[in-house]
Amino acid sequence: MKEDKLKKEVSGFSAFVMVIGTIIGSGVFFKPTAVFGASGTPGLGLLAWVLGGLLALAGGLTIAEIGTLIPETGGMMTYLEKIYGRLYGYLIAWAQTIIFYPVRFAAAAVICATQIVSLLALAQKQIIPIAISIIIFINIINALGNRTTDLLQKLATFLKFIPIILIILAGLFLNPEPVKIQLIPFTDPTRSFWKAISAALLATLYATDGWMNVTNIAGEMKNPGKNLPKAIIGGISMVTLVYLVINVAYLKVMPASALAATATPAADVARILFPSFGGKLITIGIMISVFGSLTGFVRAGWRIPYALGIRNLLPFSTFFGSLSKRSQMPVNGGFFMMMITIIMMICIGDFNILTDIGSFVIWTFYILTFVGIFVLRKKWPDRERPYKVPLYPIVPVFGIIGGFFVLISTIVYQPKIAVISIVFMISGIPIYLYLVKKYHSDKGEK
Repeated sequence: MKEDKLKKEVSGFSAFVMVIGTIIGSGVFFKPTAVFGASGTPGLGLLAWVLGGLLALAGGLTIAEIGTLIPETGGMMTYLEKIYGRLYGYLIAWAQTIIFYPVRFAAAAVICATQIVSLLALAQKQIIPIAISIIIFINIINALGNRTTDLLQKLATFLKFIPIILIILAGLFLNPEPVKIQLIPFTDPTRSFWKAISAALLATLYATDGWMNVTNIAGEMKNPGKNLPKAIIGGISMVTLVYLVINVAYLKVMPASALAATATPAADVARILFPSFGGKLITIGIMISVFGSLTGFVRAGWRIPYALGIRNLLPFSTFFGSLSKRSQMPVNGGFFMMMITIIMMICIGDFNILTDIGSFVIWTFYILTFVGIFVLRKKWPDRERPYKVPLYPIVPVFGIIGGFFVLISTIVYQPKIAVISIVFMISGIPIYLYLVKKYHSDKGEK
């Protein structure tokens, strides 16, 4: 394995902002439709938001300990490699490189471009060209280095809170005709409880995903043992609170049935609260929110092919494991992922299917990572731990159970998604076996 040459220049505050900025994207504005559409009632819908936040927090609390024990670039790839062996680390990195991150990039860019087209009243055929331009621009920003990316992400994260705060304040305190939130009956008797909570929870988990991305830059953080847990736990806690409060504000303006019936719940709420400029306000807010989230995802995604490259686990590993001379960023791997993203945007119309595939894939490896905390407690019992998971083993067990709930629900209700996801996960094994034989067999590595 080659030396990791990325500089340690990311502060704890920058990591905290990355967690918040990456998680809060389109989900807070669009997912209320899916959540309340699946749950059928305000009470069950709000419960799904709480459970989604708690599950993310359980995962974050668990991963924070692993991250302080293994403060290296690569995130889950590095963790699974250290815990279970190179194959497991390779499989998650392979899946992230060819499908998970490119899908997230593509979907976010298209959402952002759609909002631009709506705001400027442009033709629908302009969506894909604008989305491609957004992807290219964000990749160029990342190529300039961590300081430039930090500045953009901090600005976007600050600005995205403006429409969120306005909706919360107006919805809760300035709404002249508030809707009474009916928590009873708590469930819809015409629907299966487990199917309803499953679909609603899956929607909230998409909205709360992204907190793991900060672990990809742990090797670039100043004092990761102290700052990584603070960034993850603080970021997830803040986002969970914001999501719950803004959904209460939505429900004070529109009933759950109305939120479930519209594809643009946040925009509809904003038009009611601010008739003169509500639609434009929320459109701009969505653009900024998605743009900031996309910046964080791109930043995290770039580190994956780089981490594979320095391990000689990709074809042309020297190319992927190299840093640019000017900014010392893993530009080659980043631009490779950008090309995959552009191809997806041009060739694929329905990003929801691919996003579901990405969610199944990532939660498969989340479970393995959560289980890894038990392995490391036994494997490295005497190693110094700057941070330990609180309420161990309850917290990691909760994360594991939640993860299995996600996988089993997908297998039961979306079997095609599960099959396709598994195919993607194992498709890299032949390449892995070839590269291990070529680069590692002479060293006696397994």
